[in-house]
Amino acid sequence: MSETTNFEAAAYTALGTPRDRVALPGTTFDGTVNLPVMHQAVKAYLANQRQGTHATKTRRWVVGGNQKPWKQKGTGRARQGSTRAPHFVGGGTVFGPQPRSYEQTLPKGVKALARKSALNARAREGALLVIDRFAFDTPKTTQVAQLLARLELLGRKVLILTDGHKPMVYLSGRNIPNVRISAYSDVTTYDVVWSDVVLVEAGAIGQALAPVTESAAGPVKVKKAPAKAKAPKAEAKAAPAKKAPAKKAAAKAAAKPVAKAAAKKAPAKKAAKKKGE
Repeated sequence: MSETTNFEAAAYTALGTPRDRVALPGTTFDGTVNLPVMHQAVKAYLANQRQGTHATKTRRWVVGGNQKPWKQKGTGRARQGSTRAPHFVGGGTVFGPQPRSYEQTLPKGVKALARKSALNARAREGALLVIDRFAFDTPKTTQVAQLLARLELLGRKVLILTDGHKPMVYLSGRNIPNVRISAYSDVTTYDVVWSDVVLVEAGAIGQALAPVTESAAGPVKVKKAPAKAKAPKAEAKAAPAKKAPAKKAAAKAAAKPVAKAAAKKAPAKKAAKKKGE
């Protein structure tokens, strides 16, 4: 499916302040979405992640079986040469998996087309957002978390693409679940397909956005997630407190007959002592 269209994406600052929409470059975002090529690229990527170190033992590697289990003739049974043959319990495996490489190579043009198709698919869905510039001096997870919270993306799969390699941005977001950070030039088709929303730095797609002062743009409220995890713990702690009085009452009830029996036996012992005297 290919048709020439002009895409626009919503733009934000690194703190989540909305900006004017940005026109995406037509060289990459031209509406081309080639599903068969995307499938081929994702399949090759997943295959290349396999180590291929699986191995099963054939009869030559199984320990034992060097002696004939019984003599050749006279027993009435079929002739056998080793108990490590495949049809014996504990024998070798026939045609089992052996170490091999699962590597699949694709032409550069196919890789580029698949990557372009994945980005166009996200642009068509409106799931591609532009960030003017990531300028982190020190790694701090709160900076990326606040950005995702202001964009209401917490809990979703987010792919952040930076203009070149930026270690501070990577270190700031690597601990956040469902967040991947990569350079725009190194992104793969699988990463784009995996994500729900893609955040692209403006410089990566050739857009130069003028800086915006946060005070002029206005503050953005950050929604806090409700604390639902503490409720079950409170119920679990309250449950034993209700059962405690019942246990004490049962213990007292069981102790009363024992005390009465001991009280009855006490006079009898004293009387026996007097008789002995």
